[in-house]
Amino acid sequence: MIRVLLADDQALLRAGFRMLLEAADDIEVVAEAANGGAAVALAREHRPDVVLMDLRMPEVDGLTAMRLIAADAALAEVHVVVLTTFDDEESVFAALRAGASGFLVKDVEPEDLLQAIRVVARGDALLSPSVTRAVIAQFAAGKPMRPAPRPERQAPPGLASLTEREREVVTLVAAGLSNEEIAVKLTVSPLTAKTHVSRAMTKLCARDRAQLVVLAYEHGLAPRPTA
Repeated sequence: MIRVLLADDQALLRAGFRMLLEAADDIEVVAEAANGGAAVALAREHRPDVVLMDLRMPEVDGLTAMRLIAADAALAEVHVVVLTTFDDEESVFAALRAGASGFLVKDVEPEDLLQAIRVVARGDALLSPSVTRAVIAQFAAGKPMRPAPRPERQAPPGLASLTEREREVVTLVAAGLSNEEIAVKLTVSPLTAKTHVSRAMTKLCARDRAQLVVLAYEHGLAPRPTA
């Protein structure tokens, strides 16, 4: 069974998500939290496979909760997926930097939500291509994702060691392409594409594809969309 923790300050939404998730044979909801502080405490108590985390919650928000979860070595196997209304691109990128493995919009189709939980629980945490493309579309429309002021981030040590093909693959990941689409684009097998992605993630110390996209934007490997 995939064990899920729900973190949202709206009880009605939590109830709806619980009903949906528990109707699946392979998913169970182990706890619910109304704010980020409770989410962290319950994550430490129950060690869920996946936390569905709202960003805006009272007392302790979702970003703070994710940072606390990511910083706790005992919760290394806990994957966080943000549930967002997708009205603030800066918050999306902040969430990925804080340790989220991906995010979903709150009007996600039921089957897509279930599948996302299964994918993340397997450890294949990633940004879905459709969501990545939506972020890029916002950027192209003249709404760049500017992070909140913070110290300048140093380039990962492995950045200089990326091969030309690995740089190309990272750019394609940041453009929202899946492994299968990258394989078609580069005329290689999906396994070869996956290997290139994995090597790039290892060199850049990226937890998953979500963080790989963030690193690509931060260090000039992302495509430059045009309006």
